[in-house]
Amino acid sequence: MRIVKTLLLILLVALLVPYVITPFYRTGHPVSTLMAWRKLTGAPMSRQWIDLAVMSPYLPRSVVASEDAHFCKHHGIDFGALREAMQDAQDGEALRGASTITQQVAKNLFLWQAPGALHRVLDPIRKLFEFPLAIWIDLVLPKQRILEIYLNIAEMGPSGQFGAEAGSAYAFGHSAATLSPREAATLASMYRRSSLLACPLRLSALANIWFA
Repeated sequence: MRIVKTLLLILLVALLVPYVITPFYRTGHPVSTLMAWRKLTGAPMSRQWIDLAVMSPYLPRSVVASEDAHFCKHHGIDFGALREAMQDAQDGEALRGASTITQQVAKNLFLWQAPGALHRVLDPIRKLFEFPLAIWIDLVLPKQRILEIYLNIAEMGPSGQFGAEAGSAYAFGHSAATLSPREAATLASMYRRSSLLACPLRLSALANIWFA
């Protein structure tokens, strides 16, 4: 009985830790769980933090437009987009994501991305933790800070590149501070599809194709 109580106490503490830590992320350079895991296991991992004010303004605009159009209006969860995605699924249409930028920050900072076929089983469980955590993040962190964190922790390359600065250096060979509108739009389109960065074409070549 004592072991069960101890395990429950450990579980409770683990669940509360993100809520305690989040307010302290108003400053500093937080890392994602995947970044920490790669560092611990010795896998390649590179991330150079870049402040939102230093980034090319085209990048945050492009990311919000492509991933979370209601980012400035919702409180962590876009229930309208969620209802539309559920309705599409019921109508037999292809399943599309409805995660907000804030939800992705919650997932990247504190939760997990299930590998392979396991995602069908584990992702719904993760969502149970992700929803209230996203609402909490939106409550205690400014929108600009949430976006800044997201742009610095998302996986952006095939060899452990994380964040806008590493992604821009890999894709275009220069800082995210000097991204052109075309480059920013191209990079933004990769935030949810970073696996495409492993293809032989560099993103600069893809940009020439897409925007020719």
